Amino acid sequence: MPYGRGIFKVGNKEGEIVKICVLEHPRIASEKRFNDIANTPLWSCLMGGYAASSLENAGFDTFFADDSFAGCTFENTLHKLGMLEPDLLCVNSVYFWEHTPRFFEFLAQLKNNGFSGHINLFGFFPTLMYRQIFKAFDVVDSIAVGEFEHTLKELASALDKEASIESILGLALKSCLQNTENKLRPPKKDPDCFTFPKRVSFQGTVTILASRGCYNHCSFCTVPSFYNQGALWRGRSPENIVEEMAELVGQGAKEFYFVDPNFIGPGKAGKKRILKLMELMRPMDIAFGMETRPQDLDDEILQSLVASGFNSLLMGVESGSDRVLESINKSSDPALSCDAIKLCRKYGIEPEIGFLMFVPDSSVADLRDNINFLMKNNLLDRLAGTANLLCHCQIVLGGTSGYQLFENQGRLEKSGLFGFEGEVLFADPGVKWICELVVFACHTVLRSMSDKSSPVFWKNRYNEVFFRINAYLIELFFSLLLKAEKNGAQDNKNKMESVISLEIDRILSMKKRGNAPIEHSRKFAGC
Repeated sequence: MPYGRGIFKVGNKEGEIVKICVLEHPRIASEKRFNDIANTPLWSCLMGGYAASSLENAGFDTFFADDSFAGCTFENTLHKLGMLEPDLLCVNSVYFWEHTPRFFEFLAQLKNNGFSGHINLFGFFPTLMYRQIFKAFDVVDSIAVGEFEHTLKELASALDKEASIESILGLALKSCLQNTENKLRPPKKDPDCFTFPKRVSFQGTVTILASRGCYNHCSFCTVPSFYNQGALWRGRSPENIVEEMAELVGQGAKEFYFVDPNFIGPGKAGKKRILKLMELMRPMDIAFGMETRPQDLDDEILQSLVASGFNSLLMGVESGSDRVLESINKSSDPALSCDAIKLCRKYGIEPEIGFLMFVPDSSVADLRDNINFLMKNNLLDRLAGTANLLCHCQIVLGGTSGYQLFENQGRLEKSGLFGFEGEVLFADPGVKWICELVVFACHTVLRSMSDKSSPVFWKNRYNEVFFRINAYLIELFFSLLLKAEKNGAQDNKNKMESVISLEIDRILSMKKRGNAPIEHSRKFAGC
């Protein structure tokens, strides 16, 4: 479909204004990474909404096209953009694993259809890979590197006035390939300066961001690299957060989820701020969930959180091994995590756990520490939790300190578009053997849990089949661990996968016999 408008042949805010579309593009589910928690920071940080609101607040005619929902297709998005005819297209370019090339095919199709506007990318993936994108694709005109709201406003204003865009802070152009200058825009000190993000729906759980960045710098995490190339946490003021929430409640929102990597924030100042926020939220009669680190919780904070509607938590524990936690720069320890889990349960909160069962430098002894930690803290008594906790592997992504470390060690095999993913050789062959078989078993179960015809479909009542599959996964892990401790890695992967498939199929074919006691065998605990 041809486009009838030229590039920025419009006036300024006093006259005609540039027409902008901010796009959250369609996602295609990954076959391999379908359940990885890494999708959360890559996908769910309200970036499109913040971009759209900042441009609209600056006076630009802005349309927010959120096509990230299930069922949205690139074909439909092409048609939508053909109808909109924007002068500037700003896209939160998300890395969606093996399907990421489809996004750049979409941009090429857009150009082939006659689109003559300016294409800008922003977000985690383009920030961390902007030079590689410019080398590979001519369809991209500019990339906002790092925190993007002010960069996009300055870009729109400069193009509207037909001014140069070369000197805009945080804006990378093709010319960046001629030098090594870091184009990252320094982040704003006070996140209250950003306008509230646009949203297309207020149904169900509404996501909200109360802070930006993280005060730690875990080696696997893209968040510090995106904002600051290092640790940096900035909290919005309680008053600013509650003002946004009040607007959302007025639109019908009653359930919230804070997508901050670190909701509470560091030290005494973080605690003081969160207690003030809870005081302001308490009269709103809402429910909310959040994410935090174990060391940020105490009795006073949890009591205040629960009194204000807190009901769900994702806590980044990552490992039951002191050695592994040190290697990934977690700045925590298993004892802290144990205490935090007990504290949550004291206040009626059953935490979900962020956990890396397998990291490239794990030893078999580290796996023993991990499984004992999970058993000791009763974290393997529900199938969905068990199947996830037992199989999560460290994902090494471009731009992170872990990626750079493994590349310097010569252990990184680059994969994915631009080598954004890194496959790292395991230091211990026994860990690799266990990992391959446990991941195979857990993914088989998780796929079955997504099948409506399966007895372990996730919406079904917990029955004996759930119980038996859960027990089987635990027993399989211990069995493989004992073999690796005794004999190391074994050359029987294909045979073992066949055995595992047959056993899972056998259990799934059992006749359901009502509810089963939610427990599992303790004979392996402490083995």
